[in-house]
Amino acid sequence: MRLVSICAALTLIAATAPTPAPAGAMLVAAASKSSTSGSKAKAKAKNSLRQFTGTITALDKSSITVEKGGKKPRTMVFSKHEEMRTQGEIGKDVRVTVYYREEDGRAVARRVVVKPESNGSKEGR
Repeated sequence: MRLVSICAALTLIAATAPTPAPAGAMLVAAASKSSTSGSKAKAKAKNSLRQFTGTITALDKSSITVEKGGKKPRTMVFSKHEEMRTQGEIGKDVRVTVYYREEDGRAVARRVVVKPESNGSKEGR
């Protein structure tokens, strides 16, 4: 009698338990979810502010040219955004960090921060 009640209870549990989805359906759902999140991440990365640190080599009303030295020297020309903010006095041969976005295939400076001059010593490190 006890065996019959245990079998009945197990049958009831098995009947009410949710059935697992086929493995293929799980993979499709996971792939579509990851592709959606991947495209969102790409869009966010494309719209996010990037930064470039170097020395200003040219400056005019509409653009800033910044050169980075080192093992892989690189020069970038930035268009000034109409609402560009600056922190510090910008000018030629001043070390800066430019925060910019890619807009229509060109780098547009949103914020420029002047780096303090270093005296060449490594105190405090």
